[in-house]
Amino acid sequence: MAVVSLPAHYSPQRLRSYVLRLPLVTRLILLVVVALWVATFANAGLREKCALIPDQVSLTAAYRLNTYPVTHLGFFHVFLNILALTPLLERFEAEHGTLVSLVLFTGPFATFPGILYILIERGLLRSNTAVQGASVWVFLLLSAEAVVTHRANPSFAIGPYKIPTWTTPLIFIVITSALVPGTSLLGHLCGALIGYLWGLNYIRFLAPPEKILRWIESKLKLMQRVPHYVSVDRSTFGRYGVLPSSTPLQSAIVGTTQRLGGEVREAQE
Repeated sequence: MAVVSLPAHYSPQRLRSYVLRLPLVTRLILLVVVALWVATFANAGLREKCALIPDQVSLTAAYRLNTYPVTHLGFFHVFLNILALTPLLERFEAEHGTLVSLVLFTGPFATFPGILYILIERGLLRSNTAVQGASVWVFLLLSAEAVVTHRANPSFAIGPYKIPTWTTPLIFIVITSALVPGTSLLGHLCGALIGYLWGLNYIRFLAPPEKILRWIESKLKLMQRVPHYVSVDRSTFGRYGVLPSSTPLQSAIVGTTQRLGGEVREAQE
């Protein structure tokens, strides 16, 4: 029997320390993902109720645009998406602050990819494929980081070829779709597009004004009262600063960008 040894730099204490330092919104999103997965054991229909099914999204069911990223098909779907999402989400919150992260991930970072998906799925493809899974956020954040990385390192070499750095998430999407059965290529691309728009500063206006954030933090004394809260003033590199150079795009977990919706299936008409 072969013995698998962990890397020398790995230690349970370091992993525990990393988990304990996770900021507030990152913790909350991971908790909701796990809680909904556990809840599906008691209510098998919950998964379908939370999925993004294009022809079932209406004014009374608009919640699907917010719930589809936090619902998953099974243990491996949940586990791999959490593994991929956690470092990306933690870095985003550390850079932009807790309030910005809360507003974006409960709002436009979920609804915008979802609306775009519905418009293409129903309007162009004339289909009704249901999707769910946090990989929409994985590719959104990878794309946002790819734009930042591209400014510092425009390309990387594979043999004699130079590949533009900003295309890295698209390469991951194609590889994932080819190797993992049932992935939603369209869903991943919709997430990536919103990430590119954020990285290129085209939709930065979606973040609440810094003046308002400072007032809220001061009025409610969030730094003193809320554990693991990241202030807009104390975020690692400023709201729109440079991402940490020690955690480049290439360090993201490529193999765990599991399917958006897992087994993509045709929704019941």
